[in-house]
Amino acid sequence: MVPLAAAAALLVPLTGCGNAGELRSAGATPTAVGPVRLWPDLPPVTAPPIDYGESDTQRVPGVRVPDGDVRAVDPVAVVRAEVDAHPDQYSGSDGIDDGTARAIRGCAGAPKACPVLKPYYRDLTGDGKDELIVGITMPDQLVAVRCYLPEDGGLTRIMATVEQLVSVELAGRDLILRAVSAGIPGYEYRTAWSWDAQQRTMLPARDEIVRVKPDPPRPAAPPEADPEADPEHAPEADPEGEQETAPGTGTAPGPTPGAGDAEAGDAGAGRAGAGR
Repeated sequence: MVPLAAAAALLVPLTGCGNAGELRSAGATPTAVGPVRLWPDLPPVTAPPIDYGESDTQRVPGVRVPDGDVRAVDPVAVVRAEVDAHPDQYSGSDGIDDGTARAIRGCAGAPKACPVLKPYYRDLTGDGKDELIVGITMPDQLVAVRCYLPEDGGLTRIMATVEQLVSVELAGRDLILRAVSAGIPGYEYRTAWSWDAQQRTMLPARDEIVRVKPDPPRPAAPPEADPEADPEHAPEADPEGEQETAPGTGTAPGPTPGAGDAEAGDAGAGRAGAGR
């Protein structure tokens, strides 16, 4: 048997090591404060609010997608089909101005001037099939963003909005639009459009105003080097213009009569080159 004194000595280090892994208190937990309802006696709303058309959907006329593959569809043809279906509509989800409509109709002959941007594809609805995302540039730095769902052999537009956009991003199945804030300098609007299965359309599920950091100033360009001030670019000495000193006199003979200032300048340059 192990003596009692030896057993006690073995237990001491074991109990000492247990302190390193113990939980320590982070201090008192602040008391949770729930929301407080203000003006609980307000009557319920009976008149519906103004409908801005966020949940409007529309079938694209004349466009067929038999296999449900939106990548096989020409995005310019999709936008032109909608423009031709609503030629006199200049506002709302179908609103296109005359100049943009003419440019869309002329995309085939002038592709560089076509306002329809590069299409993108993403499964926005979660059904395993990609949707078509199209952008259209318009006057006053406006951009129209439209999304199309392939269903029943055709296309259904499930989103349409027009904004002065800073950027457009895809995050998971959300389409996030960053737009300029008109009345609050230094801020921007960020709207996350998400698929709503009940309405079967894309809805602006989250909308916020965010402060943005100003772009840092660009560093000033370094001044251009002056070749005349750079000793590496100094003119080379002219060996023919150098004058030898007469032995024992310490002075050079004078310039040849009629030579003028040009030879004197050459001699000075020669001395400068010899000194360097």
